[in-house]
Amino acid sequence: MKKLLITICLLSFSSFSFASGIVTKTSTHSVKETLDKLEAIVTSKGFKIVARVNHAKAAEKSGQTLNPTEVLIFGNPKVGTALMKSNQAIGLDLPIKVIAWEDDNGVVTIAYNDPAWMVSRYGITDREKVVQKMTGALKKFTDAAAN
Repeated sequence: MKKLLITICLLSFSSFSFASGIVTKTSTHSVKETLDKLEAIVTSKGFKIVARVNHAKAAEKSGQTLNPTEVLIFGNPKVGTALMKSNQAIGLDLPIKVIAWEDDNGVVTIAYNDPAWMVSRYGITDREKVVQKMTGALKKFTDAAAN
């Protein structure tokens, strides 16, 4: 019983921590349109697209169904390298990943990890300007893609 209680507490804590570091917003477009817009915006700003993952297509190929869900992975080595010089483990969260998904009611959500949460996670305290720049850029890019 004690092990079960500890497990439940740990799962609750990890879910809370995970959710607190995510920025979400509703999109007025489909998943594909939202990420198409985001991809156009970030490439016009000089970011490199690393990958675009269509989870719904992958689910379909495995004989399952999933509401439209895609992830766009992109980065700027100038910014990412600065963070990695402080703690290379942040490479687990870099390059940036933005996910868009459609729920059962047809609502499309776009989400990404909050840069302040990411640097806090890795104990990075010496890159305030980089974090401010990333935060502002991600907000601006995802606002434009979602509206």
